[in-house]
Amino acid sequence: MSTKKDDYMKKNRGCKKIAVVFMAAALGCTSVDAIYASTMNKAKNEKAKAEENLDNANSQIEAIEREQSRLQSEIDEKDAELVNLLVNIEILEEELADKSEQLEQVTKDLADAQETEKNQYASMKKRIQFMYERGDSAMIEAILGAQDMSEFLNRVEYVSDVYDYDRNLLTQYQNTVQQVAELKTTVETEKAEMEAMEEEYALQQTSLEGILAQKKSQMGNYDNQLATAQAAAAAYKQTIAQQNAIIKEEERKAKEAEEKAKAKAAAANNNSNNNSGNNGGSNNNSNSNNANNNGSNGTGNSNSSNNNNSGGGGENPPYSTNVSGSDVVNYACQFVGNPYVWGGTSLTNGADCSGFVMSVFAKFGISLPHSSAALQSCGKAVSYANAQPGDLICYSGHVAIYMGGGQIVHAQSAAVGITTSSATYRTIVCVRRVL
Repeated sequence: MSTKKDDYMKKNRGCKKIAVVFMAAALGCTSVDAIYASTMNKAKNEKAKAEENLDNANSQIEAIEREQSRLQSEIDEKDAELVNLLVNIEILEEELADKSEQLEQVTKDLADAQETEKNQYASMKKRIQFMYERGDSAMIEAILGAQDMSEFLNRVEYVSDVYDYDRNLLTQYQNTVQQVAELKTTVETEKAEMEAMEEEYALQQTSLEGILAQKKSQMGNYDNQLATAQAAAAAYKQTIAQQNAIIKEEERKAKEAEEKAKAKAAAANNNSNNNSGNNGGSNNNSNSNNANNNGSNGTGNSNSSNNNNSGGGGENPPYSTNVSGSDVVNYACQFVGNPYVWGGTSLTNGADCSGFVMSVFAKFGISLPHSSAALQSCGKAVSYANAQPGDLICYSGHVAIYMGGGQIVHAQSAAVGITTSSATYRTIVCVRRVL
C-alpha cells in the first residue's frame, strides 16, 4: 500500500515530465519561428527595396512623359509654322511669276513708247526744217499766193497750228515714256523685294527644319529613356511579386509548424496525465503566444498631379477708343529707313513685319501677337475699300499698317528695311481693325 510520500513523489515526477514536454515544445516552436522569420524578413526587405525603386522609376517615367508632351507640343507648333511658311513660299512664287510677266510687258511698252516718241520727234523735225529753213521766201510765197489778207492769215495760222500739234503730240509721247519708265522702275523694285523675301523665306525654312530635326532627335532620346525606365519598373514589379510569393509561403510554413508543435505538445500532455495516475486532474492551461507575421502591405501609391495650363487660343487685343489711326501712322513713319531683322521687335535696331506692328501698337498700350498669321485673326475684319489709317493690311506671310491713300508702312525685307509702299503691291488676304 502506497504511502502519502510515494503519492507525492509520483505526482512530482509527473509534473516534471509535463514541464519538460512543454519546454521542448516551446524550444521547438522558437527554433522554427527563428528560421521562418529570417527568410521572411529577408523577403520583406527585398520587397520594400523593390517598392522604393518602383516608386522612383514611376516618378522618372512621369517626368519623361511630361517632357515628351511638352516637346511634342513644340514640334507640332514648329510643324505648323513650317507648313504656313511653305504655303507662303508657294504664294510668293506665284506673285513673283506674275511680277516677272508684268515687268516683261512694261519693258516692252517702254520700248514701244520710246520708239513712238523717236518717230514723232523725227517727223516734227522735218516739218520744222521745211517751214523755217526757207525763211522769208516761204513768207513771200505765202503772201503772193494768197488772194487776200484773210487767206494769208489763215495760211500763217495753219503753219502755227501744225507746229503746236507737233509740240503737243511730242510732249504727250514724252510724258508717256516717263510714266512707263517710272512704272518699270516700280515693278523692278517690287520684284527685287519679292526676291529678297524669297531668300528670307528660304532661310526661315532651313532654320525651322533644323529646329524640327533637333527636337525630333530629343524626342528619340526621351523614347529610349522611357523604354529603359519602363523596363526597370517591370523588373521591380516582378521582384515585388516574387517576394510576395515567398512571404506568403513562409507564413504558410510557419503556421503549419506552429500547429504541429501545438499538437505535439498536446499529445505529450495527454500521455503525461495518463502516466501520472493523477485522477484529481490538474488543469494545465498553456497559453503560447507566437508572433504572427502577416506581411506588410507595402502600397506605393505615387499620386502625381501634373496640371499644364497653357493659355492658348487666338489673340484678341483690347479695343481702344482714345487712340487715332493717324497717331499710330505718324509714330510708325518715324522709323522708316531702319533695318529689317527677322524675329526682331526693335523699332530702331531692327524688326520683322509682325515685330514692327507689335512694337508700334505697344506704344499705345495695345497688345498684339508677334505672328503675321495670328494678326489675321485680331480685331475685326473690314474691307479694303473701307480701310482707315491704323488698320492692319494682311498678306500671305506678311503684315503692314495702312497709312491711307492706298499706302502702307511696314518692315518689308532685309533689302529694303522699314519703308512705305503701295498697299496693293501684293495680294491682300484681309484687313483687320484693332483700334
